[in-house]
Amino acid sequence: MTTNFVRRSTRILVLNPNSSASMTHGVEEAIRGMNLAQSTEIYTYTAPPESPASINDGEDVALSTDVVYKNLTSSGALQQYDAVLVACFSVHPLVRKLSALHGGRGKLVVSGIFEAGIQASLVLTGSTSKWGIVTTGKFWEVHLSSGVNAYLGADPEAVNHKFAGVQSTGLDAGDFHGGVDPSVIREKLKDATKRLLRQGSVECVVMGCAGMAGLEEIIRSAAIEEYGPEQGKEVFIIDGVRAGVGLLEQTVRNKDLFQRA
Repeated sequence: MTTNFVRRSTRILVLNPNSSASMTHGVEEAIRGMNLAQSTEIYTYTAPPESPASINDGEDVALSTDVVYKNLTSSGALQQYDAVLVACFSVHPLVRKLSALHGGRGKLVVSGIFEAGIQASLVLTGSTSKWGIVTTGKFWEVHLSSGVNAYLGADPEAVNHKFAGVQSTGLDAGDFHGGVDPSVIREKLKDATKRLLRQGSVECVVMGCAGMAGLEEIIRSAAIEEYGPEQGKEVFIIDGVRAGVGLLEQTVRNKDLFQRA
């Protein structure tokens, strides 16, 4: 008797580059609600304790890159995966560095939740509407705005009439998982969302932090208060983690379909 291999599963690693297990748990809860193919397997990773518990600025981004890259390359763990999602909403160097490594189907397919959020917004936003980002601290307003332009191939200071910009809450990523009263989080997130919505006809709001997973209702309530019930309910609220998992699931398939023989 002979047997033939017909199909294989897609294995995606969702990588939390900070050392907060509670943030990884929040990411896992967001993914559990997704309608994925039965052949798609999702695994999560939390950075070692040497990595920051919350990534709040450029120094934290750099440190988390060094710690995680060293940990993953020394262990050889990436060999078993087809794709990696870097679950930090930033221009994270791990996206570029891990893309050069090999996994189960040759070179890994890698995206960050930042890049996935941009792609989802570009597809969902109408020709006359805008999209924008609500994030944590003030540092990210410039970091993400210039990052959007760089990702789209524009000059750092270029004006993008489809992009409504970045509004910050003044919170840290870790604040969404304890330490700050939920009423304070609600107030600050609603305020940042309303400031973004006032930039024009904003059709997509991207949650600019993995720690915001599960807080869509707060953004929705801000949209309804600002735009009214009818228009407010039509605003897309994009979770970069879920956008990224969906993007990588399809991209791995596309790689198998379209790569050179």
